[in-house]
Amino acid sequence: MSLTATDKNEVESPETVSAASKDEAFPSGHTSSTARHLSQEELDRLNNERALVSDFKQMKLEKEAQKNWDLFYKRNTTNFFKDRHWTTREFEELRACREFESQKLVLLEAGCGVGNCIFPLLEEDLNIFVYACDFSPRAVEFVKKNPLFRPERCCAFQCDLTKDDLTENIPEGSVDVVTLIFVLSAVHPDKMKLALQNIGKVLKPGGVVLFRDYGLYDHAMLRFKSGSKLGDNFYVRQDGTRSFFFSKEFLAELFEEAGFQSVVNEYVLRETVNKKEGLCVPRVFLQSKFIKPPHF
Repeated sequence: MSLTATDKNEVESPETVSAASKDEAFPSGHTSSTARHLSQEELDRLNNERALVSDFKQMKLEKEAQKNWDLFYKRNTTNFFKDRHWTTREFEELRACREFESQKLVLLEAGCGVGNCIFPLLEEDLNIFVYACDFSPRAVEFVKKNPLFRPERCCAFQCDLTKDDLTENIPEGSVDVVTLIFVLSAVHPDKMKLALQNIGKVLKPGGVVLFRDYGLYDHAMLRFKSGSKLGDNFYVRQDGTRSFFFSKEFLAELFEEAGFQSVVNEYVLRETVNKKEGLCVPRVFLQSKFIKPPHF
């Protein structure tokens, strides 16, 4: 599993459209087993933000979560995220996990968005079948309307990973690899384990989950203004979508409680340049690999 820096095609900052969606990344970065060190100013800023969004608003956000993501895709259509051509470089398991070269790989992209990950994979690897699901019905429709979409190579469907049984669309124990890329952070922390257990049902014994998401103390976490905090490391954006920022300890415990075994679990530290604002900002991602054991 490669843990190098990603290139400028990676765009993973859905704060608001005016935020870091057009950042360019420096071609440098490194992994770390420890979280990013904060300045005293940054520590003070986080420590001073103690007030949480009201329970009433939090319940409203949870109830309207799907609507808010659907509105996100209505506003931005397929233009917000760039295609993730870095996926096979960062996750060599997408190539190496086959037992023999001609084996057809079955992949589940959990939280596919508009297909920025799956379509580069389908173009690059002709011997792959992809199940693609997303919380947003509008996002799934964008996937199905993509000229590269072929039902014989891809099955796309709407799904709430926290409550909709994946086995209604995917045979149990039939998936080789699950990609969970910038998805779990949008799920309420109380429901994350449910999503992972759901994914475990369709994964083969020995199958892998490839994970990448926001890490603790990422610049996006420090951008949130007063009144945005929902809980520990959990925030709401202006558009009503939410984001959680993972520590490696929290993530490892979460996956282990859901029945998985940890193989790799590291922070990726890098910098991006926001030319519009003239800023060089620290980004922190968590990149990990978990395996479904024989007795799940």
